[in-house]
Amino acid sequence: MLYYFNFVQVPFFAGAEAPVRTGMITGGLVSRALWWFRWGAMLTFITGWLYLLHKWFQFGFLGFFSQPYGWAILIGGILGSLMWFNVWFIIWPAQQVVMASAARVKEGGQAIPEAAARGARGGVASRTNTMLSIPMLFFMGAATHWPSLFMPTARPAKVAMLIAFLIFLVIVEGNAVVGPATPDKASAGKKLLSTVKGTLWAGFVLTAVLVILLKLIFG
Repeated sequence: MLYYFNFVQVPFFAGAEAPVRTGMITGGLVSRALWWFRWGAMLTFITGWLYLLHKWFQFGFLGFFSQPYGWAILIGGILGSLMWFNVWFIIWPAQQVVMASAARVKEGGQAIPEAAARGARGGVASRTNTMLSIPMLFFMGAATHWPSLFMPTARPAKVAMLIAFLIFLVIVEGNAVVGPATPDKASAGKKLLSTVKGTLWAGFVLTAVLVILLKLIFG
């Protein structure tokens, strides 16, 4: 559903006439797609952390963090959790405002003033999720299929990696939630995510940045 919204629906809406967009929003297509979108995110979030906890208990706390598998699956899990957060607490609330505004317009009323800004914010968060899905999928796959990618070393290096990863997450999420999101006021980081090409390139670059950090910190 994430890729449907970003690769199909959003580009279609950008070129569609206003009555067409309003009809799709108020006719039930968008609300149904969003239902699957948010509950799919919830199911993935719950089952993902249940699996991660299973592995944590299987290897033990120290054993989990002493091998590449544990770090790779944890990084992927945290990225996926951030995506879940964006869906439930940024994208879905924003789309509720957009849908309510479209319903008002259809009935002959005035659009909700903040609908455009909220829709833009939700759009940036959705593109952020698309971008994050690339390193998330990479590390989920690397956990099993590329165990020699890096090797966790001493405790100070592990702490340094956690701090570096936290800074990475703050920067990425900050770009999505801080500052105006409308095209005329958006920052360079938000404008980069305004196109599918820019979003995909950003995802691959972020993946490379994380791999380089792991290589440098763990040696």
